[in-house]
Amino acid sequence: MVTIKSKKEIEYMREACKVVALTYKEIEEKIRPGMSTWEVDQIAEKTMRSLGAIPAEKGYNVGIRGIPPYPASTCISINDEVIHGIPSKNKIIKEGDIVSIDTVALKNGYNGDAARTFIIGDVPKETKRLVDVTKQAFFEGIKYAKAGNRIGDVCHAIGEYVHSQGYSVVKEFQGHGIGKEMHEDPGIPNYGKAGRGIRLEPGMTLAIEPMVIQGKPNILELDDGWTIITEDGSLAAHYENTILITEKEPEILTLL
Repeated sequence: MVTIKSKKEIEYMREACKVVALTYKEIEEKIRPGMSTWEVDQIAEKTMRSLGAIPAEKGYNVGIRGIPPYPASTCISINDEVIHGIPSKNKIIKEGDIVSIDTVALKNGYNGDAARTFIIGDVPKETKRLVDVTKQAFFEGIKYAKAGNRIGDVCHAIGEYVHSQGYSVVKEFQGHGIGKEMHEDPGIPNYGKAGRGIRLEPGMTLAIEPMVIQGKPNILELDDGWTIITEDGSLAAHYENTILITEKEPEILTLL
């Protein structure tokens, strides 16, 4: 069921989302070659807790037999890792990497969710273009995130833009509603037909997250039960924000 947030709930959402935005500000200032992804994860957790929030991803359980609860405060995915990379002291960030980080902060019982792909040092133009297109795909999508439109309008806009740029979208994973739960209805794929799905209403809070692959859309899951990689070894990028549907333009809650 899709939840419509009250004014008080929206304020709680804003607080949680601000924590996420400030966490990314801290990461952006500190991330560098030579750091382990575990170190980056520690920066994120320390920042969230200092702001009165809990890292909601830590201990998250999908409820599938054989998949352990998620062990870290963030998902950190490098290069051909699409999403859900597990931070490790042994995974070192190098010059020329792209590093996708997905963070969820829980504060006052409400979640804020966003993802960013960081470029580490100098990268080829095509790599930077992938990151830029992924970010722009989010903004192409939210042009349609207005009361009265349908969720399929947002999905269609994202997919059409990504494909027009020569890239692929991940079809097995998607954006989602968000609030008291990290994942709520509706599901928000990064492709689809315009005019389909639920009608958007003021008070809906949505996490919209293009996941874009430089090559073919096929993906694989590693043995850890979490990390998703591209099958052909091509690069992937991720960009996400939590937004609020209003009477007018959507409000992006996870940007400062």
